[in-house]
Amino acid sequence: MDEVVVERVLRAVELVPRGRLVSYGDLAALVGIGPRQVGSVMRHWGGNVTWWRVTNARGELPEHLRDEAAARWAAEGILLGRGGRGAPIGDYRADLAALATDWERACADLESSDP
Repeated sequence: MDEVVVERVLRAVELVPRGRLVSYGDLAALVGIGPRQVGSVMRHWGGNVTWWRVTNARGELPEHLRDEAAARWAAEGILLGRGGRGAPIGDYRADLAALATDWERACADLESSDP
């Protein structure tokens, strides 16, 4: 995968505010790639960013990440949903317009790349 695209995704993740969530699709729309590509970036390179703030469209994470994410969410004031598999993303979704503005500034130094 293109290094610039990876960096754009990771910078977006780092900009998600504490106590807020975004979906793979939210990030995909921001960066201009598909949600599965965002998932691939997170799977391969997302371990050093605030990965617990990125969920699927239902606010859930893969089972192997849930316990650690739940602890991090609790520390940030994010409550688990009724099923215990994630958080109600509608209650915690980041302000996507503000995220886009911040992300454009954060990526201004990156070379142009078509995702």
